[in-house]
Amino acid sequence: MPQTRTNCPRCKTPLLVDVEQLFDLNADPQAKNKLLSGSFNLISCKNCGYQGLMSTPLVYHDPSKELLLTYFPPELGLPVNEQERLIGPLITQVVNRLPAEKRKAYLLRPQSMFTMQTMIEKILEADGITKEMLDAQQKRLAFLQRLLSTREAADRAEIIKQEEALVDESLFSILSRLGESAMAQGDQQLARSLAAVQQELLSQTKIGQQLQSQSKEAEAALKSLQEASEKGLTREKLLDLLVNAPTETRLNTLVSLARSGLDYAFFQILSDRINAASGDDKQKLVELRDKLLKLTSEIDKATQQQQSEARQLLEKIVSAPDISQAAMENMESINDFFMEILQSEMQAARQKADLDRIGKLQKIVKVVEEASAPPPELELIDKLVATPDEAARQKLLEDNAAMITPEFIDLLNNLMMQSETQEQLKEAREQIELAYSSALRFSMQANLKKM
Repeated sequence: MPQTRTNCPRCKTPLLVDVEQLFDLNADPQAKNKLLSGSFNLISCKNCGYQGLMSTPLVYHDPSKELLLTYFPPELGLPVNEQERLIGPLITQVVNRLPAEKRKAYLLRPQSMFTMQTMIEKILEADGITKEMLDAQQKRLAFLQRLLSTREAADRAEIIKQEEALVDESLFSILSRLGESAMAQGDQQLARSLAAVQQELLSQTKIGQQLQSQSKEAEAALKSLQEASEKGLTREKLLDLLVNAPTETRLNTLVSLARSGLDYAFFQILSDRINAASGDDKQKLVELRDKLLKLTSEIDKATQQQQSEARQLLEKIVSAPDISQAAMENMESINDFFMEILQSEMQAARQKADLDRIGKLQKIVKVVEEASAPPPELELIDKLVATPDEAARQKLLEDNAAMITPEFIDLLNNLMMQSETQEQLKEAREQIELAYSSALRFSMQANLKKM
């Protein structure tokens, strides 16, 4: 990434800034995320503490949506012909990167955005996110900010009462993402504040209480299945669980978790019970059968749809000129259904001895395996946590000294904080703390040697 000399807008100190002007999804699948997150062209002045974005021309290109956008900061105050002179080479790069058959008319008509906000809105609109949806999101964020900045519980309760219309599943999703981000950044205080606000919203709003109830019912459903499985889960026992399910949520969860058990033999057992019953009991069993048939049909349709989409995606990647690049660009859409289809197609290709298709599929497998492999830092953390004594940990740290950076220490610290709240990490908490202490001690000793 090229660097440009500029001056701090506040104190005028000369600075070197990494500058990125072209965000081309054809060359970089992560370009959109980078642009939308604002993590580019950052000015950070150590002299006065100023932080902000550098004003520079930008070009955004998404070939899949035939979107070519340009933005020229008005504060630069350059005439149109000068703007075109600066933007022109960036658009030329976009065109040159595309094969001739993909150069379409939209490339001749780049859309000029007057503000950075309108560029972001245009990008999101192409993804189906409207301005109204963005405005609603901003209202929810402002609501959360008010709650976080209000110290008294009674005052927060009044704000929640006034703005309860903003409390929905989307708001809780935002809260969850903010909490995860705070933990990842090591901001334990913010993480705790967000957790406290979430608990207040759950207990003081109608939708919150419903979500709490649904969560408890889902947990109860899972627990009942686990207990039944320990004693040997049969179709008869599964039917008993479904018959005795106290709520629709419990019933729906049981069906989704045990769909494979609701087969022809299961429904035959249910039919036998219906034939043997009478009165209200018979009517309840008939209604249950109707519900189960409807639920399993909906699950099967959804599964078939996901399998169909996964197969279409696989064929799209296989037929791409650069299979590895296409796989990387579609990594976010690769899920369990895709991997099942990939394995099935690989097996079919081997049975037919179709070497050409096997080779193409293996390219996809390689990309997925590389993307799924844990970063070296996480592998080292796993080894540290599993190492039994301090001497062995120090030896491991010495062998991987180049990886023991401030970022690595922060990662271990975040993991240690997560072990306080996440059930799956609690058992390893002591070992995680020992690993953190060893790494911190090693880092401090290394820094002292440099002095």
